[in-house]
Amino acid sequence: MLRRLALALPLLAVTALAPAHAQRCDTRFDFVNESSRTVNEFYFDRSSRPDFTRDELGQNVLPPGRQMRFAAMYSEPYDIRAVLDNGQRFDLYRINICSVTRVVLTDRGLSAK
Repeated sequence: MLRRLALALPLLAVTALAPAHAQRCDTRFDFVNESSRTVNEFYFDRSSRPDFTRDELGQNVLPPGRQMRFAAMYSEPYDIRAVLDNGQRFDLYRINICSVTRVVLTDRGLSAK
């Protein structure tokens, strides 16, 4: 019995620390529209998800020269998509959300800084 408890304690400690470790980094970032078009849709989801789930702008749009602040829920890689008012879309894949403070859209595409 004591031996089982001794083997289980390290596993319990790691499990208890996992949620705290998941949010150890700052996942906030600014999405900056430096393009000449309005952004109608903006998505960011964990790269482990098969598809984008929710337009983070909702009923809003992001005109040229404006920015918005967002925060990711998890500290794992993220995929990001911006859809312009003309239907054109730009994607970034497997972005380390812990090291990004700005996602910038230009007429050439998206970049993470």
